[in-house]
Amino acid sequence: MKISVEKYHGLGNDYLVYDPQKNPAILNEERIRHICDRNFGCGSDGILYGPLMENGTVRVKIYNPDGSEAEKSGNGVRIFSKYLKDCGYVKDETFVLSTLGGEVSVRCLTPDGKLLKVGMGKVTFRSSQIPVIGIEREVVDEIMTFGNRPYRVTCLSIGNPHCVIPMDHVSREKAIALGPIVETSLNFPNRINMQLLKVIDRHNIRIEIYERGAGYTLASGSSSCAAASAACRLGLTERQMTVHMPGGKLEIEIDPEGMVYMTGTVCHVGTFAFSDEFIDDMIR
Repeated sequence: MKISVEKYHGLGNDYLVYDPQKNPAILNEERIRHICDRNFGCGSDGILYGPLMENGTVRVKIYNPDGSEAEKSGNGVRIFSKYLKDCGYVKDETFVLSTLGGEVSVRCLTPDGKLLKVGMGKVTFRSSQIPVIGIEREVVDEIMTFGNRPYRVTCLSIGNPHCVIPMDHVSREKAIALGPIVETSLNFPNRINMQLLKVIDRHNIRIEIYERGAGYTLASGSSSCAAASAACRLGLTERQMTVHMPGGKLEIEIDPEGMVYMTGTVCHVGTFAFSDEFIDDMIR
């Protein structure tokens, strides 16, 4: 049995593309954890499983490194879109991808698909749709307690759940310390992604990210869209802004109807062929 994956990264947020058309082994939670492990496996922030064809639409399944399935990933969508271009699955400049968190529109801004603009969908701040416990409401600039300390938070969903916490200073250390507490808080029955947000000016924000099922990450497309949407809703920024992250930056635009567009690059790292020894361990 031969198994290979393509590795890409979007601003340091790395994914492996596992193509079922080319690989015979079926993925499960244990195998995903094994492959994504940075010490014992190939190492990645997740696996993109596809392409899967459904009613004429290309579908991708997005798996976190803990084996759980994510509804949506901005970097994952961009990466998978470039993979589709690289392998000739799509020829058009624009196309639609289907994810667990809904459909996204993709436009390739360069012929090789390295620079892409993605319509990520509309955000909702409604508690039942994120979800957040308590009475039905919009979770905007609300006080929540994490680790016995109160924080002002704005929560939303863009197909996956996010908790944005504005701060005067953000850092990797703060994200790593607070992230696990927020992710698993009883406020969020399905767990949640967390962004620490610092507003630089009306067109620039900086975020640190702790992702549900993945932990601290250098960059995230859906987190950028979420943080930008929260900042705009709070009146802290305009509708167009640059989101700065440790791995790089993304351009975010929110149109008057609430559709969020993300523009950024993707890099192909290489093809990784698993050894027979690794495969034997993986499929036991």
